[in-house]
Amino acid sequence: MRIGIDLGGTKIEAIALGGDGDTLFRQRVPTPRDDYAGTIRAIGSLVAAAESATGRSGSIGIGMPGTISPATGLVKNANSVWLNGRPLHVDLEQHLARPVRLANDANCFALSEATDGAAAGAATVFGVIIGTGTGGGVVVNGRACTGRNAIAGEWGHNPLPWPDDDERPGPACYCGLHGCIETFLSGPGLSRAYYESTGGTLDAAAIAARAAAGEREAVHQLERYAHRLARALSTIVNVLDPDVIVLGGGMSHIGSLYDRVPAIWGDFIFSDAVATRLLPPVHGDASGVRGAAWLWEREGAGHAPDCPRTTQPVL
Repeated sequence: MRIGIDLGGTKIEAIALGGDGDTLFRQRVPTPRDDYAGTIRAIGSLVAAAESATGRSGSIGIGMPGTISPATGLVKNANSVWLNGRPLHVDLEQHLARPVRLANDANCFALSEATDGAAAGAATVFGVIIGTGTGGGVVVNGRACTGRNAIAGEWGHNPLPWPDDDERPGPACYCGLHGCIETFLSGPGLSRAYYESTGGTLDAAAIAARAAAGEREAVHQLERYAHRLARALSTIVNVLDPDVIVLGGGMSHIGSLYDRVPAIWGDFIFSDAVATRLLPPVHGDASGVRGAAWLWEREGAGHAPDCPRTTQPVL
């Protein structure tokens, strides 16, 4: 049995998967915000509940905000700021008294969809999170890649490529730079663009609904969004050339993107034809927690030798 934990800023979710990926247990609890010790205990309680409910012990994989720094072994880049600078990996293994594997939550999303989701069977998969923020994860031959600095897939903190004049220098990003992809392609990014054009305050879902109803400005802003997404993803295709790109997060529910983006991205991809597929997720909101469980592979699963484990930082 594989136990997956999705450690979010507002909730912690656990799932227990059987050998074929069948769900044996699933439960959510509120995240003890700003309470590091409480977060450790909450994870331990969920693991205990999963094993009590199933009568079985399991491996433990955890999807987390941010990542484990290869330089220090401590958490970095987490928007759940009470985790930053903490030895989360070591503390969880001590609390749970067994090995634990951790990965960035976007990597877990990509791994889930590559294992038994939209991209099952594909050799190279890029998983995109476009929601409150923007991120990504890379899976090669069934294995999540983290890279030498544990930032592989941090697509949202590159600049928007081929910017128009009115996209320079771009909005300020919390990372300290301007014009990051995240500032344009997150849900709040679409809301900001609509507000700047109309003065109306709407979330991304409402803008998409108005576009579907034919509102002119909503249609325009959604088309601009699709063009920006196509430009941003074209750089992923030019560098990684994945078989499949899977969209996740709240913006992935906008169905028109799956037709419009591939219709546009060929203008920016360095190829005479583009066979890359752009797909919605199969597991939806459950992809993150399922991917955490799949950090422990099926028996006999192959691995790409160039993808270092997320759970073994080089100190």
